[in-house]
Amino acid sequence: MIDSVLPLQESVWWLQKRDHLLDLAKNQLNAFIYDSKTIERSIASLKNMESIDKIFYAMKANFNPDLLRILYDFNINFECVSPGEVKFLIKTFPNIGINRILFTPNFSPKDEYIWAMNLGLKVTIDNLYPLKEWPEIFKNKNIIVRIDTGHGEGHHKHVKTAGKESKFGIHLPQVKELMVLVKSMDINIVGIHAHNGSEIYEVNNWITIAEQLALIGKKFNTTKFLDIGGGFPTSNHSDNRSVSMKDLDDGLLRIKQKYPNYKFWIEPGRYLVAESGILLTHITQMKNKGDKKFIGVGTGMNTLIRPALYDAHHEIINLTRYYDNTVTELVEIVGPICESGDSFGMHRFKKGSREDDVILIANVGAYGSSMSSHYNLRELPIEIIL
Repeated sequence: MIDSVLPLQESVWWLQKRDHLLDLAKNQLNAFIYDSKTIERSIASLKNMESIDKIFYAMKANFNPDLLRILYDFNINFECVSPGEVKFLIKTFPNIGINRILFTPNFSPKDEYIWAMNLGLKVTIDNLYPLKEWPEIFKNKNIIVRIDTGHGEGHHKHVKTAGKESKFGIHLPQVKELMVLVKSMDINIVGIHAHNGSEIYEVNNWITIAEQLALIGKKFNTTKFLDIGGGFPTSNHSDNRSVSMKDLDDGLLRIKQKYPNYKFWIEPGRYLVAESGILLTHITQMKNKGDKKFIGVGTGMNTLIRPALYDAHHEIINLTRYYDNTVTELVEIVGPICESGDSFGMHRFKKGSREDDVILIANVGAYGSSMSSHYNLRELPIEIIL
């Protein structure tokens, strides 16, 4: 995908704060910057949904302590996928109630399940193996089960988390076996969960999930809530795609009216924090190879791996020259990592771009810093919350 040549909306937070960002960039080659007000607006949009009873933030998206504090103070709950995430959360918020933490491991070792159950966490099981092979852990306990709805959604195969190619969830034909297991072990299935993928633009995805889970929940008379996952898309300013959260709320309310005994939970990650984050860097070098032009910047796939891993699109602009009327040219933005895959993709760029111009990469508040590494022993950017 190539950035649109149309001007961006002036309401974008990082254009409103352009002068301040350029000032911050003077003393930093690379920096993650987060806007707290943008996070608060995302929180408010979800809290306004009448159909939703509990929100769990997918902590893997970004675990910056100051960012977590914003979510914590707005009474958002947390979904963790490892003991490390749980321990980090408790260390950051020593007074957090254990009921605010949801633990959803995948193909984890036995000891992690024992640890989580002993701590009193709400634990999600997404495979029959733990129940069949380690029955002593779960007998007479309350658990959540994750179901594979049979079809994944998303822009890339690596963000699709359902369907036969996905490692997540209990296969639908195994629900009958699950019923036998939980009855024989006196297990209470208190919640049914599903998650189909990331950046999904079809509202019916979650409405269909809710209906599917409600029907499965009826098979277990102990089910109290349905967790329809996350995957809500963020705004992409270079196109007009979006999802109406009101339409989603209305659709879920219709399902909830059909099944009034269930509470509805969601687990957003990207939706809450992606738009709040930008990555500032600088042009380092430029190169022509025939008709092909490369522009090098001060950071690469070690800092933001999503383009290389998922072919993910991020808006990239020359912040220094944003208001210039210079014509644009098609260039490939690359980093300093010794890999051919170290590319942020093809973008329309100001033709007069020069060394040390400040470059802004947008929508990196989720799965930017949390997936970064010291590959090539490169320094990681600092993180600043405005």
